[in-house]
Amino acid sequence: MKKSLRVIRVLQIIDTLHTGGAERLAVNYANGLIKHNVESHLCATRAEGPLLNSINGNVNYLFLDRKSTFDLKAIFRLRAYVRSHKIDIIHAHASSFFIATLIKVVVPRVKLIWHDHYGNSEYLDQRPIKVLKWCSSKFSQIFSVNKTLESWAKKTLNCDRVTYIKNFPVLKKSDSNLTKLEGKTGKRILCLANLREQKNHIRLLEAFKLVKAKYPDWTLHCVGKDFKDDYSKLFFLNLKNHSLENHVYFYDTKTDILNILQQSTMAILPSKSEGLPLALLEYGLAGLPVICTDVGDCGKVISDETYGILLKEEKPDVIAEAISKFIEEDEFRINCGKNLNQKVLEEYSEEAILGDIKQIYLNSI
Repeated sequence: MKKSLRVIRVLQIIDTLHTGGAERLAVNYANGLIKHNVESHLCATRAEGPLLNSINGNVNYLFLDRKSTFDLKAIFRLRAYVRSHKIDIIHAHASSFFIATLIKVVVPRVKLIWHDHYGNSEYLDQRPIKVLKWCSSKFSQIFSVNKTLESWAKKTLNCDRVTYIKNFPVLKKSDSNLTKLEGKTGKRILCLANLREQKNHIRLLEAFKLVKAKYPDWTLHCVGKDFKDDYSKLFFLNLKNHSLENHVYFYDTKTDILNILQQSTMAILPSKSEGLPLALLEYGLAGLPVICTDVGDCGKVISDETYGILLKEEKPDVIAEAISKFIEEDEFRINCGKNLNQKVLEEYSEEAILGDIKQIYLNSI
């Protein structure tokens, strides 16, 4: 049998099935690889979540319910799964690399690939690396979501094969639990990001306060997980202090992303740091005009002003000016959305990227 015709068995591992970018991408990989003659498996190690309902029925699924770093019951269960299903490759996403490395140690024949989704790529000097560096000697391959992370891995970690792999968006129609956005049709701004300091929601509120004063009929819609932490409290306190309760709406975790995108007029991502945000690609796939900060690989997506507005600063007045430009210049806004949509379809397609991944898998075994 030719090598290219071999069915390979690949297990995607992710800590949770919450709605973060790394989690969505792990599910996208597991679902998409079925179409590439891959026996696809997915393991959530610590917690399930809303993405559980997004897993294709043909994907073999395992939940470990891991309680601690050295949860022996979970580790032994994963080892048994890898052996019984004759897994060829473990594709570990983000922080799941540690348990994947433990399995590699006890099942040496399996190949281990680590996918680095690190969102704070602007602050790599602060990244804890002691454990990661030891584990990296067991990796057959590292995938990095942007060029900065690729360069960092080559210089810092103990793995000879490091490859920049583009993220890709997948948007599926949902027929249940559909979200209805508040505000007026044609005057909605969307921010699709979990409520974390890195995503800069509070600065966005400061900017939107300036926008509201000039365009009171426009509304801001924030969709993402609320971790109920200090940053969450600060966000809602600022929302109240800026008197934005009737103009800014927070929806928490949602899975009907396509439905939400279709109700939006423009999208924004004012992050302090990013890798390659999946939300940015989802904005583009939906044809939305986009404003985002120049962090991570965002500048490769919004490579010039024909594709959107790339912010060099995250000051409230700068963000507000960009939003105002899109509000005032309809033709510019619409054309940016069309151009970005075409770019995402051509350069960040699921089919092309998973085809490349399949070839890397084959070369690894």
